[in-house]
Amino acid sequence: MARVSLTWENGVQRNSFIQFIDINLRGAGQVMFQNNPLTGLLFIIGIFWGAIAAGSIAIGIGAVVALLISTLTAMVLNVDIGSLRQGLYGFNGILVGIGVATFIQNTPLMWVYLIIGAALSTVAMLAITNLMKNWGMAALTFPFVLTTWFLLLAVYQFTHLPIGSLGPPALPLSGNLPGTNMPLTVSFLLTGWITGVSQVFLINNVVTGIIFVIALAVSSWQAAILALVGAAVGLSIALLFGANAHGIGTGLYGFSAVLTAIALGSVFYSPSFKVVLYTIVGVILTVIVQAALNTALSPIGIPTLTAPFVLATWLFLLPKEQFAPETV
Repeated sequence: MARVSLTWENGVQRNSFIQFIDINLRGAGQVMFQNNPLTGLLFIIGIFWGAIAAGSIAIGIGAVVALLISTLTAMVLNVDIGSLRQGLYGFNGILVGIGVATFIQNTPLMWVYLIIGAALSTVAMLAITNLMKNWGMAALTFPFVLTTWFLLLAVYQFTHLPIGSLGPPALPLSGNLPGTNMPLTVSFLLTGWITGVSQVFLINNVVTGIIFVIALAVSSWQAAILALVGAAVGLSIALLFGANAHGIGTGLYGFSAVLTAIALGSVFYSPSFKVVLYTIVGVILTVIVQAALNTALSPIGIPTLTAPFVLATWLFLLPKEQFAPETV
């Protein structure tokens, strides 16, 4: 493995095409904070597995197209070369591509829309990074969230962009939500746990979730464990408070929790017992924010995406002077 890694790094240094591929693979890996091209490659494989299993290979293709476009946009804009080579201008783009291909019907205009959105995600990344650096914090996936929210809200006015899997705008229900009383079997719980990881890329597939955990372990065993812990805590809190069982079973209360766990537990803070407890509290808040945003956004018919992770993580990063932040 070390020899393969060294050969790859030598190729990156000597060949501009291999370097471009490396940047994009790292961009895919950075969705879960991993600056590792093999992790990024496994993420892409997992995306295609889930997309093909769902009968929508356009999601996988859209992910790759948007990843390339967002990276090329960053190159055209002459962004910082260090950040570019770490893939920091690709991870929001790949998520935008998946979001557009998931929620908007596959038509020729959808692909035009996807390319525009991918390019805009890079501009949003630059803008939000400049804003957040005043507080010493990262943009996280907020460029993806903001760009995709605008794109999805706009399709309600664009008749040539038919809506795909977006739910109809509706007032939120209270009390006994549909699907709340589904039987809690071992299979149900395991599926909800693992798909909590796969849903980071909006993929509802157990095999994809397993591939993602392996991809994380290739780069960081701590990140892999934290992903599983975050998904488990998210599922447990959602069960404890009686969230919609369909959402639990399809990992929808796990994916933002996964990202929060990795971010707080292994990226922005040095691991310690105190940080572990801090991370668990952050994950719990993420689930609560998830439920709150589900309520707030259901009347306008758009998903929360990774906004719960962004908001909870920002809140838990503001007091970081009390800890020992890890250089990233």
